[in-house]
Amino acid sequence: MSGEAEQKTYQTESITVTFEARRCLHAAECVQGLPEVFDPTKRPWIQPDRATAERLAEIVRRCPSGALQYELVSGGTETPEQPTTITRSAAGQLAVRGQLSVDTPHGARAETRAILCGCGQSGLQPYCDHAGPCGR
Repeated sequence: MSGEAEQKTYQTESITVTFEARRCLHAAECVQGLPEVFDPTKRPWIQPDRATAERLAEIVRRCPSGALQYELVSGGTETPEQPTTITRSAAGQLAVRGQLSVDTPHGARAETRAILCGCGQSGLQPYCDHAGPCGR
């Protein structure tokens, strides 16, 4: 992974949503869950003012890769699932949910959701980027 994670920020009066494009694996949970907010044909593609903060947070939590995150202006963030779960896909990716500390080349990152590379060929280690057989 070259450089720190690049995130784009989208905010309203009540919620801030961040998107880290390199981690997106196109599961489309966001687009299917709130197409009026998440529309890849529009710019900006995330329009958080088109849903309530509560509904938006609910849909962001569905993002398996953790590419989407949120923080409520009131200070609320995602509560990690308990217990932590790790599920291996048929291709070898590791879907992880819970209170996580993920070691990256730039130090540990606190996470609640991540898809980790199971084959070792990702250029975004330890996250999956579809580069190797586990991401196909």
